[in-house]
Amino acid sequence: MTTLLETVEIETGSAPQAAVVWLHGLGADGHDFEPIVPELDLPSSLAVRFVFPHAPMRPVTINGGWVMRAWYDIRDDGGVRREDAAGVRVSQQQIEALIARERGRGVAADRIVLAGFSQGGAMALHTGVRHAERLAGIMALSCSLPLPDTVATEASPANRDVPIFMAHGREDTLVPLARGARARDLLRQLGYRVDWREYPMPHAVCPEEIQDIGTWLRTGPGVTPRVA
Repeated sequence: MTTLLETVEIETGSAPQAAVVWLHGLGADGHDFEPIVPELDLPSSLAVRFVFPHAPMRPVTINGGWVMRAWYDIRDDGGVRREDAAGVRVSQQQIEALIARERGRGVAADRIVLAGFSQGGAMALHTGVRHAERLAGIMALSCSLPLPDTVATEASPANRDVPIFMAHGREDTLVPLARGARARDLLRQLGYRVDWREYPMPHAVCPEEIQDIGTWLRTGPGVTPRVA
């Protein structure tokens, strides 16, 4: 049985009928994106549960083996960053358990958005395209795509047309724009609908991006509303 991760939760109204499971980046925790919720300008009539889980503590090879919150280990093989496939799979199961909990709380799968930043965005992409039930959408910020060679064979038919919002900073030196673009291109080649945005920022979020995220969560550009 998968151990349920500890979470920080914010509900924008009583009895939420929609949820956003938002995964933090390497070395951060579930509090990292908590302050963004009121900045999204969601309608007051819309009750959404924001779930911000804490990733497990683990040593991270590229950071000298320091123990920190991470969704998976990353190593440097001759200048090429490689993710720990087993760690990715374990985190996928833990994220699936959080989605299942929202289903148990009465939130339909197609009212659940899976979101994340950096390593959390990578896990949102990895888990979202493999999820067995149709989700409302996937939001992946400033990230790459782990285990790209397995996507075509492991992708769930239920989410082949799931709306995907990807955003990246042009000045990002931690996860360079080119890595995010490669993930975007692969997903588009596989037929996914990717709404791609670039911003003049480093490995971070900016006010314009937050505004665009709020708009996408309310309506999605030309697609079925995500949480509204």
